[in-house]
Amino acid sequence: MTKLTIRPAVPADAGQIVEFIRALAVYEKLEHEVQASEADLARDLFGAEPKVFCEIAEWEGEPVGFALWFYTYSTFQGRHGIWLEDLYVDPELRGQGIGKALLVHLAQRCVKEELGRFEWWVLDWNEPSIAFYKSQGGVMQDEWTKVRVVGDALSKLGQL
Repeated sequence: MTKLTIRPAVPADAGQIVEFIRALAVYEKLEHEVQASEADLARDLFGAEPKVFCEIAEWEGEPVGFALWFYTYSTFQGRHGIWLEDLYVDPELRGQGIGKALLVHLAQRCVKEELGRFEWWVLDWNEPSIAFYKSQGGVMQDEWTKVRVVGDALSKLGQL
């Protein structure tokens, strides 16, 4: 029996997702910016035509992290991609491969759907995350650094 599972979020997860967002905001020193409510997430993730999606990481059946994402489009590539808006793992379980598993899960979606890019931001002071993303094939872009995984790196990360 595996300790880690990744599953799509369901409406009952909306409150937990808000808790994860708040915990992420505290870590990023941005808690003053959080306005999202459980009702907002329920509407946007589980409404009639959702435009944003969420995966929940569970460790031994308990939610311990999430990845919230949406589709993008590159006019240069002529292909859709995935934008990872937020990735969070409970601090006490970091180092267990949960964050990497969430990235791999989304990279596999990119590969399966023949998407051209997998991108996200990382704060320029967040050295542990920057090092982790680089180890996964991420390429830093600018000062509030955007991460992009494409081509061979995306194929490798999303290898089925």
